[in-house]
Amino acid sequence: MYAAADGQELALLPLLQKAGKLTAEQARVIATNMGSKPDRDVALMLIQSGHVQQQELVQLVRQHITDTAYSVFSWNAGTFRFEPNELPIQGKLVSSIALENVIMEGSRRLKEWERLQEEIPSLDVALKFAEKPNTPLRDVNLTVEEWRVISFVNPRNAIRQIAQYNNMSEFQIRKIVYGLLQAGLVEIIRPPRQMAEATVGEPRSVRPEEKERPEAMMGARRPDVKRSLIHKLIDRIREL
Repeated sequence: MYAAADGQELALLPLLQKAGKLTAEQARVIATNMGSKPDRDVALMLIQSGHVQQQELVQLVRQHITDTAYSVFSWNAGTFRFEPNELPIQGKLVSSIALENVIMEGSRRLKEWERLQEEIPSLDVALKFAEKPNTPLRDVNLTVEEWRVISFVNPRNAIRQIAQYNNMSEFQIRKIVYGLLQAGLVEIIRPPRQMAEATVGEPRSVRPEEKERPEAMMGARRPDVKRSLIHKLIDRIREL
């Protein structure tokens, strides 16, 4: 299996650098020495020279490919192309992945994505450390990705900025932030406007047209998430 998003092909050296397997200088030197050789040759050289273990490289490539495929499930609109039994240009790195597993995991992530959007509807808010955390930070077992997010927790950094600093998708950053919130380590800093709206005040007068529309006082109904892309993908798989 092979996957690419937004016309961006899988690039091995940036992927290894992002995962912390190579420094920026190492990636630059390797790119210079290898020239225009395909990723498959670069991967073989890295394994033979001991820069990376074969199993680690396989796992990184597989994770990148599946994450790219899973991202389709969170789209509300857009186009995708599914090409069964076709391989990319020779020399590209591929991974053997059962297609039905991708569909099942993608569906599960879609449900999780909807829940995360409800819990963290906006990424344009900042985080701060909880004044009274449930557990001291030094006693918490965090993943590398969680530590990277923690290192950027600052009232000046919006969640969206933290995601950009760490090259994380909206799904990844929402999932990590939700876990930190549940652990009681961080809190969301609510904008002043939201805090003012949450303050109890004098009841406002109700316009006549609102009396005829009870839903106006209850807030607009949240639109259903469009799943046409997902249905198209699943239908396309069933036709094979």
